[in-house]
Amino acid sequence: MEMEAELSRIIINEMSDQQIIVLKERHGHRSFPIVIGIVEIFAIDRRLKGITPPRPMTHDLLADVIENLGARIEKIVINDLRHHTFYAKIHLSLNGRTVEIDSRPSDAIALGAASNTPIYVAEHVFEKTSQ
Repeated sequence: MEMEAELSRIIINEMSDQQIIVLKERHGHRSFPIVIGIVEIFAIDRRLKGITPPRPMTHDLLADVIENLGARIEKIVINDLRHHTFYAKIHLSLNGRTVEIDSRPSDAIALGAASNTPIYVAEHVFEKTSQ
């Protein structure tokens, strides 16, 4: 089962390579942090703020490729947590079918941030993060 979540916090520390995003259950109280890289945190922050760089960055390029191929991002699912590593899937709608793409959560969230793509978290991931 998947629970709807939202990006509730972005913690940028320019003195460290490890940055933190916090996902929170949309209709509940559970939340958990994910440690990501500095490049990804700035990509998420920039896309949330609507800042367009002079040239497309990687997440902008990927969004353009998806759109120009006629696909649409339906949702992002944080689907697993193994050995302290989170896993995600990007669900695309293409020609009436759903295509699932493996992704790091940070890349999936950076890609979906500009379009307010819904984020979901597998129930067992919430359970593992609360232990």
